[in-house]
Amino acid sequence: MKGIIGKKLGMTQIFLDEGQVVPVTVIQAGPCYVVQRKTKDQDGYEAIQLGFSSAKPSRVNRPLTGHFQHHGAPLCKVLKEFQVGDASAFQPGQLITVEVFRVGEKVKVTGRSKGRGFTGVMRRHNFKGAPGSHGTHEYFRHGGSIGSTTFPGRVFPGLRMAGQHGAKRVTTRNLTVVDVRPEDNVILLKGAVPGPAGGVVIIQAPGDYPSPATSQEHAGQVQGA
Repeated sequence: MKGIIGKKLGMTQIFLDEGQVVPVTVIQAGPCYVVQRKTKDQDGYEAIQLGFSSAKPSRVNRPLTGHFQHHGAPLCKVLKEFQVGDASAFQPGQLITVEVFRVGEKVKVTGRSKGRGFTGVMRRHNFKGAPGSHGTHEYFRHGGSIGSTTFPGRVFPGLRMAGQHGAKRVTTRNLTVVDVRPEDNVILLKGAVPGPAGGVVIIQAPGDYPSPATSQEHAGQVQGA
């Protein structure tokens, strides 16, 4: 499965040739560097490790700095592995750009949802709240009874209650690629993706990474279109 690391820039809307308005999420996808190759003989599986967003040397600890230097790759803020069919087809330091995706392709995007802090049951679980009459007093947004009398005499695990809301790993599937702009390292996806503006996201799609020659040919087609 091919993939790339990106940063969510925000949402906007574009007009198709037919005049249809499509809401899109703008993502800066790459460029990413191949930091490490993992092979089946040495690691038990085939994968490549990609790095995204250049980092200052003062912001990278010594073990990671040695890792980057050992593989001849620049310092990066984000590291992510992607399983591939044959890792030997990639070279450390190779550049992976947004050209690996095609217009009309279906992708899935993984990110961390916005953190809402400690919230009540109405916001966290969409509870309707207590009645506003019949003697209700200062109990409008509470969750109601959580226990019982004799049996079972305890609260079952997983009961929906107030607590931490958001800031979780979320994956949105079957998003359509509306446009690919390699000159700006930008990809436009139809619909919303998880996370705030500026959040790191992982874009993945079925299939293998295209060869560099195929990517350059596709880039010329996109720019000429």
